[in-house]
Amino acid sequence: MILEMKVPSPGESITEVEIAQWLVSDGDFVEKDQTIAEVDSDKATLELPAEESGIITLKAEEGDAVAVGEVVCLIDTSAEKPDSKEVEEKEEKVKEKVTAEATVASKPSVVEEKTTYASGSPSPAARKILDEKGIDASVVEGTGRNGRITKEDALKAVPSMGTPKGGSRSETRTKLSMLRRKVAERLVAAKNETAMLTTFNEVDMSPIFELRKQYKEVFKEKHDVSLGFMSFFTKAVIRALEMYPAVNSMIDGKEMISYDFCDISIAVSGPKGLMVPVIRNAENLSFRGIESEVKRLAIRAREGQITVDEMTGGTFTISNGGVFGSMLSTPIINPPQSGILGMHNIVERPIVRDGQIVIAPVMYVALSYDHRIIDGKESVSFLVAVKEALEDPVELLMDGDIKRALEL
Repeated sequence: MILEMKVPSPGESITEVEIAQWLVSDGDFVEKDQTIAEVDSDKATLELPAEESGIITLKAEEGDAVAVGEVVCLIDTSAEKPDSKEVEEKEEKVKEKVTAEATVASKPSVVEEKTTYASGSPSPAARKILDEKGIDASVVEGTGRNGRITKEDALKAVPSMGTPKGGSRSETRTKLSMLRRKVAERLVAAKNETAMLTTFNEVDMSPIFELRKQYKEVFKEKHDVSLGFMSFFTKAVIRALEMYPAVNSMIDGKEMISYDFCDISIAVSGPKGLMVPVIRNAENLSFRGIESEVKRLAIRAREGQITVDEMTGGTFTISNGGVFGSMLSTPIINPPQSGILGMHNIVERPIVRDGQIVIAPVMYVALSYDHRIIDGKESVSFLVAVKEALEDPVELLMDGDIKRALEL
């Protein structure tokens, strides 16, 4: 029986996907549920499992855009699985073929031999002159026997006054994945369709450093998750969103939609590029709950297991460029949201505290916002509220009870 495998629907509103990579070859025997391909949608990279066991015939090539419901391969379910001896013999033949091709390719052709021979090598005297002039022998045509560069050739050689020659000038072209193209379109749209502005501030991270230093180990031991910076920033953002609800809103045509919940998108780096999974109802989560969700989503993104539903929605985004060493940046709004907070690296800097200059771990933070619905006063006040919470986390984020907030 020949089974037609069709592209399943990865999610609502997705009409086509792109074959990113076949993980099997035409004519291979595949097992049921074996991952046979990776496909890109405009929101995520998904795995395509074999629906049955059998011999596979590929009907699409890598890079092809195929519609949802279109046949991408055939599986002959009546075919028997080859024994291990046949597989080994097939693999051995492939290895022999590759080795033979590599051997032939490694032998220089007659033309190549002639070219190498004709380039010649400079005589000792010519070599000295060329070195003094700073001229590469490969760019000098030799007139001596067998193409040898003579002293006279070296004396006549003139250094190039233009761009030096002889270096590598190759280039490669790689087709952008559907996900990367969609991200690019969204970023351009965000720049062109919003009145985006960015406001900046700095945060003294000393209080959070002290809390993590004191409670990091016991928190990890009890909850099996690290006490990172993301829980503090998420908590601070939630508090600020409740104080300034316009930042937790978005434009839909001529209307502004405001939310009484905080679905926080977190930008993470995946194998196919930037992904932005969502922490749902983050306002109801504890420090442990936020850290656990961040860890879960980050792992799924890195392993390419993130789903469309996990990246859909979100009312505000937090992006941490600091993990890559960024000192300062202007993050781009994640449409249709109206605000995004950019975190950056933490560097010891001199600051004034109680009239004294001290060294403290400082992070620059940036809020990009849509000025169409968020005024300058609201945006600045929002970022100041985030700063205040991070610099006084015990009182403003933990209600004065550290152990209770950390569930210790």
